[in-house]
Amino acid sequence: MSRVKEAVEVEVPVHTAYNQWTQFEEFPQFMEGVEEVRQIDDRHNHWTTKVGGVKREFDTEIVDQLPDERITWRTTTGDTKQKGTVHFERLDDTHTRVELVMDIEPSGIEKAGDMLGMIDRRVKGDMRRFKEYMEKRGGESGAWRGRIRPGE
Repeated sequence: MSRVKEAVEVEVPVHTAYNQWTQFEEFPQFMEGVEEVRQIDDRHNHWTTKVGGVKREFDTEIVDQLPDERITWRTTTGDTKQKGTVHFERLDDTHTRVELVMDIEPSGIEKAGDMLGMIDRRVKGDMRRFKEYMEKRGGESGAWRGRIRPGE
């Protein structure tokens, strides 16, 4: 399993960065290779991705979510196993550190890409694009402020 870790400082308040991250269906606007994210309910999302010409679909479950602090998820279906957490840290009233840590066990063509550092580069690019997306918008497009506890 490979670990990918990337952080960006975003020029928006912590609640704005967090609120936007809860808008999973908008991920294709800043995540490369993500064609669609369909939110099924508060905990579950269905993803469609296309990486290196290979289309994949999988489901994720949010296992821990605390507003303005973290969102933790894991895959529940699909070939690629992954889990991760995105952390939100208030730096001051107008700046937030957003850190993404993911453990990925790629399959198929992604194994070769992982060995070449492609997954790491993709995540770095996604985080950079999230920063640009947020700073250009200046505000969130929506929010979900519910609490999900592990084991619920």
